[in-house]
Amino acid sequence: MKFLHGKLNIDFMSKRKIALATSLLLIILSIGSLAKNGLNFGIDFTGGYLIEVGYPGDADIESIRNALADNNFKDAQVQNFGTSKDVLIRIAPSSNINKASISDEILATLKQGSEQAIEMRRVEFVGPQVGAELRDQGGMAMLVALFFILVYVSLRFQFKSAVGAILALIHDVIITVGCFSILQLDFDLSVLAAILAIIGYSLNDTVVVLDRIRETFRNVRKSTPGDIINLSINQTLSRTLMTSLTTLIVLFALFFLGGEVIHGFASALIIGVVIGTYSSIYVASSTLMAMNITKQDFLIQTKEEVVDDRP
Repeated sequence: MKFLHGKLNIDFMSKRKIALATSLLLIILSIGSLAKNGLNFGIDFTGGYLIEVGYPGDADIESIRNALADNNFKDAQVQNFGTSKDVLIRIAPSSNINKASISDEILATLKQGSEQAIEMRRVEFVGPQVGAELRDQGGMAMLVALFFILVYVSLRFQFKSAVGAILALIHDVIITVGCFSILQLDFDLSVLAAILAIIGYSLNDTVVVLDRIRETFRNVRKSTPGDIINLSINQTLSRTLMTSLTTLIVLFALFFLGGEVIHGFASALIIGVVIGTYSSIYVASSTLMAMNITKQDFLIQTKEEVVDDRP
C-alpha cells in the first residue's frame, strides 16, 4: 500500500494475474458443481407442502425430524421460522401423501413425541406444474434482464469497456449461483430475486469504475494504461468500499436477525455484494488491460467539416 501526494495508491493491476486465476478457479468450480449437483430447488420450484406449526416452548428440531422420518416423511425439511417456538416443515409431493389429511397426520406425528400443545398455523400446497412454471418464468426474467443490460452497456461504453462490464456481470452471477450449488443451499424465489438485485448492484459498481477510467484516460497524459487504471480504481475505492460495507451491515443484520425464511435471500446478496465489489475492481479493469486499452480508445471522434471551394 503506497501513498501518492498524500492519497492512497494501491497497485491493483500488479495482482491481476492472481485475480484472474482465482476467478477462473471459482468459475470452474461453480460450473462443475452446477453440472454435477445442480441446484437444491426449494418448494417454490419443485412443488410440495409447506406446513407451519407453533410450540408453546422451544421446539426440538432434531426430534421433529426423527419423528417425521419414522412416519413416512423421510425427506421432510424442518427449520425454525422466525423464533425457536415456530417451526416450518417442507414436504415434497408424493403419491403416498393424502392432500386432504396431511395436516392431521403431521400434527398427530408431532404430538406423539412431545407433551407440548402444538398448534397448526397453516398448510400450503404448491403443485409440481406451478413450481415448474415459476422456475421457467424466473429463469426467463433473469435472461431478459441480462439482455437489456447487455444492450444498455453496449450503448453506454465503447467496445472494450462494454466487454469488461459484461464479463464482470456474468462472473458475478455464475459464482453466486455456483455457491448455492456447492453448499446445496435452498434456491427459491427469494434467492432468484436476490440474483436479479445482484445484477443491478454489480453493474452499478462496475459502471462507476469504468466511467472514472474513461475520464482519467482522457485527462491524464504520459502515463501507462496500468497506472491510469490503478489511479482510477483508487479514486473510486472509498466510494466502492463504503457502499459495500454499509450494504453488508444491513444484510448481516437480516441474516442473523431476520429468521430462517430470509436466510437464502440474505445469503445470496452477501455473496453477490462481495463478489460484485471484487469484480468491479479486478475483472472489468483486468479485461481492459488484456485487450490492450489505450488513450485512443477513449478519444471523442469529431467529424471534419467539409469546406466548399466553389465561388
